[in-house]
Amino acid sequence: MMVAEKSPRKAKKPAKKVPDYLICEIMDGQPIYYKGYQEVLTEAKTLEEIMGSSSLQAYIITYLLQILFKHLDEKQYIIFTNEAGLHLDKRNNLAGDILVYDRTHFSIDAINENYFSTPPKLVIEVDISVDTAHLSSEGYVHTKTRKLLDFGVEKVIWITTPAKTIMVASPNEDWQIKDWNKDIEVLADVQFNIGQYLKAEGSKFA
Repeated sequence: MMVAEKSPRKAKKPAKKVPDYLICEIMDGQPIYYKGYQEVLTEAKTLEEIMGSSSLQAYIITYLLQILFKHLDEKQYIIFTNEAGLHLDKRNNLAGDILVYDRTHFSIDAINENYFSTPPKLVIEVDISVDTAHLSSEGYVHTKTRKLLDFGVEKVIWITTPAKTIMVASPNEDWQIKDWNKDIEVLADVQFNIGQYLKAEGSKFA
């Protein structure tokens, strides 16, 4: 009796290596890629298309920066934006939309070509700019916030535009989730109200 020959197994194609420029952060030694990085790998989108903020995110960040620059004493505080990098340790490099440093804990000598290695007083984030396929959005936000607080950040404010909510987290205090139509205290009695601001501007997102 003749035995049918087995069809040769098709060799699996090796997974396409993700280039370093698609890495947004490193958390616990694992790369966290920009949201939409897979579309860049398939050439459905360009790198520039996935790295930019939405117009809503940019509008909110600009509003927050206007508040901070107007009301915080520039002799006491210094403000950074543009996803400034934070080097927590050899396994964790994170980024923040807005970082506020107290000048008493910041030296111009710390400015170099590397990430900041000292904790800011405040970190503000607007939405999630990374791919969270391996980790839920809630898990990513919680883990990153906890790491920032453990690093020495005094307050983390996380704004979520789809839900119109704001999370405020500080060490040794209960984390709070607030509607973005509420006044949110930043530092030194400085407050913002995103919902109120967008409504006054005539935005449909208010």
